[in-house]
Amino acid sequence: REIRHHKRKMNIFRLAGDSIHVFAMCFLLAYMLNAKSCNGYSGKTQLMYLTVFITRYLDLITNFISVYNTTMKVMFISIKATIVYLIYGRFKQTHDKENDTFRFEVLIIPCAILAIFINHESSVMEIMWTFSIYMESVLILPQLWMIVKSGKIRVDQIIYLVTLGCYRALYIANWKYRYDTEGFYDILAIVAGCLQTSIYVLAFCAAPMSTHWVKEIKAGCADLR
Repeated sequence: REIRHHKRKMNIFRLAGDSIHVFAMCFLLAYMLNAKSCNGYSGKTQLMYLTVFITRYLDLITNFISVYNTTMKVMFISIKATIVYLIYGRFKQTHDKENDTFRFEVLIIPCAILAIFINHESSVMEIMWTFSIYMESVLILPQLWMIVKSGKIRVDQIIYLVTLGCYRALYIANWKYRYDTEGFYDILAIVAGCLQTSIYVLAFCAAPMSTHWVKEIKAGCADLR
């Protein structure tokens, strides 16, 4: 599957989407190391992200596609594994467990069931790939739940969420470009990606409605000056 779907030329939308995705992860990692804290970030979202990358890139050793492809896979897994370690290991004392309470099994179990019954082919690799696609579409919910429950949001969190939203939006443009130029589309990835983008859009639209969030954002901007 991986080889079949990656025999194509790189396009600007995919390159930009991957670059912004890497930036979002590096930004979060750099923030935690600089602040020596993981406060405000959901360990459950990051753990789900790591699971997504591991299940999606099971072919990392068996199939070589390109230097770019392999580099990105290794980078995604390595950065997320480091972030998970910081949250549950090195900086666990700063982890806001009181607000990181989303029952993420209500996301994981349905995604696993859907992947088993709705996929392109019934092979282990394909089911794992499909599971990663489904789970990525909803994994930001524990992070959003944590922010809503705490009642405040910081500038660094906004930067992280906005860059993730931009990454998803660019991948929708990538799918449109591929359909126009290659006649290729993957309905499962498109539906899941649109769902994920919709969650970001709804979150960004709802945030300004909270006057408390607006005050927190202004205070955070003032601290950056």
